[in-house]
Amino acid sequence: MLKEPAAPDDDDRFIVTVVRTGGIAGLRRQWEVVPPRDEEPHWIELIYRCPWQDPAPTESGADRYVWRIQARPPGARLEQTLPESALEGAWRQLVEAVRAAAAS
Repeated sequence: MLKEPAAPDDDDRFIVTVVRTGGIAGLRRQWEVVPPRDEEPHWIELIYRCPWQDPAPTESGADRYVWRIQARPPGARLEQTLPESALEGAWRQLVEAVRAAAAS
């Protein structure tokens, strides 16, 4: 889902957040990255390869994960919620990059 650009008084930080919920224990995990300025072009490329405009699949199953992905590159607010089965291709690359960056 594409959201309107942030209002001037909003937090204008470039940030990417991934939240995973569900699974057998129903635990919630969150990873977040604020890209350093020199890495912003790489992150912008990762973000805009994802099909944000496509409707999110709604299927899920018992004990499956649900992924909420939010990106705030300069001038945009993007958000998508995906079942585990839809976390592939560009989505998976973005999620894995955020998780790796948050771990370091």
